Amino acid sequence: MRMFVAVIPPAEVIEDLEEFLEPRREAGPDLRWTDPEQLHLTLAFLPEVSPASVDRLIYALGERLASVPALAVRLAEGGAFPNPYAARVLFAGVAGAEGRLESLARAARGGCVRAGAGVDGGRFHPHVTIARSKRPLEATRWIRVLQAYDGPGWVADEVALIESHLGEGRGRRPRYERVATVPLASA
Repeated sequence: MRMFVAVIPPAEVIEDLEEFLEPRREAGPDLRWTDPEQLHLTLAFLPEVSPASVDRLIYALGERLASVPALAVRLAEGGAFPNPYAARVLFAGVAGAEGRLESLARAARGGCVRAGAGVDGGRFHPHVTIARSKRPLEATRWIRVLQAYDGPGWVADEVALIESHLGEGRGRRPRYERVATVPLASA
């Protein structure tokens, strides 16, 4: 199973971001915009999890995250990966809780490893993917647009374990299924 651990922004945060992006989408018809229900902040990506280890994974995440305090965050500004001149991904940035999001990601990744699930990916960079491009694109104009975004804040008090079903969503995109929700400690 292909899975990831993520913070899911609440509906009002997603609605605010969607309101900001909606009039700008027409300027980027070559981009594949992320569906609102798929917006998330990935903490750990797990390319292959055996079905038999899912309960162990949920338990290990619960143990690791039980002492991590909830944190206040907001989506603000944005950027492009891997760089502005050959971008494949546009993202909304995550502000607030500087350093604490990295600690949350380390704890989530540690729980995954403890459960025997291999974690993929490099250095953690907090972001929410908003669009993808099939070909590298020069994205400096998009980055200037995203710099104007400053969304509402919220308290991230839980993380979700999500299973990704490749090619089963709209337009052959992944379909996400929430397998479990793991609470963080009260702030």
